[in-house]
Amino acid sequence: MNANVYQHFRKDEHPFIDSVGDWLEQVESQYAPYLSDFLDPRQAYILETLIRQNSELEFQFYGGYEQAERRRCLIFPDYYEPKEEDFEVELLEIVYPAKFSTLSHGKVLGTLVNTGIKREYFGDIISDGERWQVFVAKEVANFVITQVEKIGKISVRLEKRNYTEIIFPKDDWSHERTTISSLRLDNLISSVYNISRQRSKQLIESGKVKVNWTENIRPDFLVDLLDIVSIRGFGRIQIQELEGKTKKDKFRLLLGVLRK
Repeated sequence: MNANVYQHFRKDEHPFIDSVGDWLEQVESQYAPYLSDFLDPRQAYILETLIRQNSELEFQFYGGYEQAERRRCLIFPDYYEPKEEDFEVELLEIVYPAKFSTLSHGKVLGTLVNTGIKREYFGDIISDGERWQVFVAKEVANFVITQVEKIGKISVRLEKRNYTEIIFPKDDWSHERTTISSLRLDNLISSVYNISRQRSKQLIESGKVKVNWTENIRPDFLVDLLDIVSIRGFGRIQIQELEGKTKKDKFRLLLGVLRK
């Protein structure tokens, strides 16, 4: 990657940029497709930007269903015709005694990651309020099935499902437009959830906030396009578009907001 690519992205994103550079090189030299792990929307955006700027290669994202947030990317030479099975995404359903127990996104994810498998091998976790399903990388699916027998105190088993059996996820994202004075993390949270800057700072510093699924304890962290911010107890915010500035130099944003 040429050096000026880096200046458009955050320092902690540089290792990811280097990986993408390696993937592109591999496809170009071996003339064969490369499949990434599951990427979050911000990583997908970076990947897309880099491919468009630096190569003639084609790419396609797939996460198991239309609205998938976390998706694998196939990078391939222009002659190649990708098929769904190239993405190696397996759908697992969590079978559990639904009458007597409730699951949550956090508990399911915690259990999956506790198997020792990296977060990057798991795609979206979806639920219609009762049934729960998770998309996983095919290469770890069988291992995960043998490892997961309990989620919290609830006995469960994971079973493979066909794509015809995908549940329709309940999703309460709303689109909201807002203007804020700065893109600081504490500022974003306090303006979206209508709480004081002080309170939002405390939430961040006490480890209750994640940016793109990674804990972030810096109130002055600057959010950027397609970041997903999760605030424990409040919900989630996705920066869907940066729509320029107002006359008073405030940032105009289009957000997806999920309120708990």
